[in-house]
Amino acid sequence: MMIEYPHLDKINGPEDLKKYSLEELKVVAQEIREYIIEVMCNTPGHVGANLGVVELAIALHYVFNSPSDKIIWDVGHQSYPHKILTGRRETFRTIRKFKGISGFPSRDESIHDAFGTGHASTSISAALGMAIADKTLNPNSKNNFIAVIGDGSMTGGMAYEAMNHAGDTNANILIIYNDNNISIDKATGALKNYFTHLIASKSYNQLKNTAYEQFKETFLRNIINKTTSIIKNSLFKHSNFFESFNLRYFGPVNGHDLEQLIDILNNLKNIPGPKILHVLTQKGKGYPPAEKNTVVFHSPGKFDPETGEIFNNANKGNCPIRYQDVYGKTLLELADNDKRIVAVTPAMVSSSSLDIMYAKYPDRVFDVGIAEEHAVTFSAGLAAQGLIPFTTIYSTFLQRAYDQIIHDVALQNLPVIFGIDRGGLVGEDGKTHQGIFDLAYLNLIPNMVISAPIDCIELRNLMFTAYNYQKGPFAIRYPKANAEYLDCNLPMELLPIGKANILKEGEKVLVISIGKPGHDVVELYPDFEKLGINPTHVNLRFLKPLDTEILAELCSKHDIIITIEDGTLYGLSATISHFLMQNKIYSKQISLGVPDQFVEHGSVDELKHMLKYDKENILKTIQQAYREI
Repeated sequence: MMIEYPHLDKINGPEDLKKYSLEELKVVAQEIREYIIEVMCNTPGHVGANLGVVELAIALHYVFNSPSDKIIWDVGHQSYPHKILTGRRETFRTIRKFKGISGFPSRDESIHDAFGTGHASTSISAALGMAIADKTLNPNSKNNFIAVIGDGSMTGGMAYEAMNHAGDTNANILIIYNDNNISIDKATGALKNYFTHLIASKSYNQLKNTAYEQFKETFLRNIINKTTSIIKNSLFKHSNFFESFNLRYFGPVNGHDLEQLIDILNNLKNIPGPKILHVLTQKGKGYPPAEKNTVVFHSPGKFDPETGEIFNNANKGNCPIRYQDVYGKTLLELADNDKRIVAVTPAMVSSSSLDIMYAKYPDRVFDVGIAEEHAVTFSAGLAAQGLIPFTTIYSTFLQRAYDQIIHDVALQNLPVIFGIDRGGLVGEDGKTHQGIFDLAYLNLIPNMVISAPIDCIELRNLMFTAYNYQKGPFAIRYPKANAEYLDCNLPMELLPIGKANILKEGEKVLVISIGKPGHDVVELYPDFEKLGINPTHVNLRFLKPLDTEILAELCSKHDIIITIEDGTLYGLSATISHFLMQNKIYSKQISLGVPDQFVEHGSVDELKHMLKYDKENILKTIQQAYREI
């Protein structure tokens, strides 16, 4: 039976929201929370951050006029209330599903999604650029540009670069710092709230601006500024920091008090120039399980809406359930035997299973915040002084540190080991998070060793090999997937660098795979036998250095070469094409992987089928190859 939401069901856009009274808006907030929980308990997505911004989203759309006024949600994983209020209430049930709406803001999806987001710390830069463009093209424009940033995004350096620039302009932007790590202090809140209301009020700002006009002499202006600053600094311990960027600071305010939020936002609408509103919210607000366990309920998967119990898939084999768990367990094994081993991650300790090592060696696991550039150069510094850093970053986020990989690591040939989590299609997070570019962009960099395991045992062996290599940077790319039912407690083995593994010898058709797609091919061996076809299968293991010896021998004696990769075809496919051309080998090549496009959201199986490199299409491709010979 479908749950009814009598107030929310009447909201088809922001204009409908404005018809409600304050008391009715409070009911809308409760209904949004209930709706998010109802949908998310069966459709895994981001829960805690969205429950924490319900009142903020309501207040923003109540006060401002989207889409004329632009609201940009940093990272975007906390945009669910915004989506529900902007014409996507019904389609919200399809969020993160194949052909459904995205879990992140998308300009292709709605005119209310002013700027697409998915990675952290981008909103202020985007809002500033849009505000300046708007004023340049329309000098009389009164449009507002709002960047909502927080939930960890303020640890990213890009946010401070943008604030530094914004303070040097007169752009009409409002930065809302959604601070969900600091509880609301009731003891001093009344005075703070009063003064915040005062400095945001129209009368206060008219008075201040009038004083500016009447006292044009510099020294008198300085007196006004100093007096204001002294009063504010005596009341707000946070104000100095933001105002050092020449941003007008307001707050902190209670992010769950609709009346206060609406009041201050109405006042801020009339204040020109760059400004910041500090809003205190509680992650998981209104749902006790999410309030108590913010880490788990950031993105909990399926759960019982009544109890908050998480439904984990059981794994009956000897392996941990996920590749990332194999990585975390193996890293701890290595760390047990060498105190030089450390782990570095940009705000992904539990998400990358480094909590396994952290539980035993907290001083050897460095969480640097959402700061991928810093993470890589910091790791380079660790390596330069003799430590062995395993720098563990999602593939999609490693893109953000490309210059640091080249300039600070590879150029100096420093032995940083990159654990590239979520390599390949990641599924429901969609186009902002698919890890499909790493093999291609890393392959351009000199001194890099680039590898991808076919299964969880090979992941362990590659980690052991990387640890023993220590001659330069070493990348190990592994998927967001459950590990195979294999014994991951076997002793680790040293693998020869740059050597492929012939898994199956056949004739006429050569299948070259790298990473987990190779395991899909292995599972097709019985089908090959039934169909009477006998392809050769090579698990490349290393994209760089390339095993040119085995490739030269095998490619020259097969009529058709099929490459399979879980990523853009500019990785393995392009590498093999270049190799064939250089060696004047004229066998036909067929490439399976991601074509030159961004990939939307859906399950990994659905996406692989759409892109025609799931097991079904791999088999069809190999069959067709034999028909052509």
